[in-house]
Amino acid sequence: MKLGVRPRNLLLSIIGAQDLALIKPHLERVSLQARAPVETVDAPVSYAYFPEDCLISVIARLRDDKAIEASVVGREGMTGTAILLNDDTALNDCRVQIAGAAWRIGSAALRSLLEKSPTLQAHLLRYIQVLLVQTSQTALANSHLTLEKRLARWLLMVHDRVGRDEFGLTHEFLAAMLGVRRTGVTVALHMLEGKHLIRSTRARIQIRDRAGLEALVSTSYGIPEAQYRRLFPEAGF
Repeated sequence: MKLGVRPRNLLLSIIGAQDLALIKPHLERVSLQARAPVETVDAPVSYAYFPEDCLISVIARLRDDKAIEASVVGREGMTGTAILLNDDTALNDCRVQIAGAAWRIGSAALRSLLEKSPTLQAHLLRYIQVLLVQTSQTALANSHLTLEKRLARWLLMVHDRVGRDEFGLTHEFLAAMLGVRRTGVTVALHMLEGKHLIRSTRARIQIRDRAGLEALVSTSYGIPEAQYRRLFPEAGF
């Protein structure tokens, strides 16, 4: 499918006209299914993905296969950051958590475009700073917040990045991403639902009271998002 005048991915939508014309012929729109891998640790990175309405988890993994979500990427960003850093090997697993559409570009094509256009390179490199802030804030939240507040923070971040109030998520996958038992996630979801902040079924979650979620997590939410708005004010994130 051809790229429209301006894509729905925010990072692509605010690229300058010259750089957008440069990258457009190399972009391919794809549908990503939940749990599909887009990067595998220590394997070559084949594509960079720019989500439109899907969500991709960046998953840190130990050698004994224990794993936890380090960051999330949605309509505001991209995967394939190793390519931006002139590498071709994935440092983490990247897996689709919420199905949807994305644009992708082959790693060789993107690397060639970055060499041709310093403005495109500078634009995409700024996003890495946002990811670094998000990763550090997630580590802080995992260390100091209750599971209920960690889950509330995570739901706010997902809400920002998929651009809709309802999305499909299983308790099992949530537990794996948060690094806790499934029963703990179920209890935390029931607590948020009891406060009328969300509506939760077996495989779907609906945000009912965003302001209430923000009040619950207080200052633990919003620092990466504020950095994104500072670096990309024209994106309207």
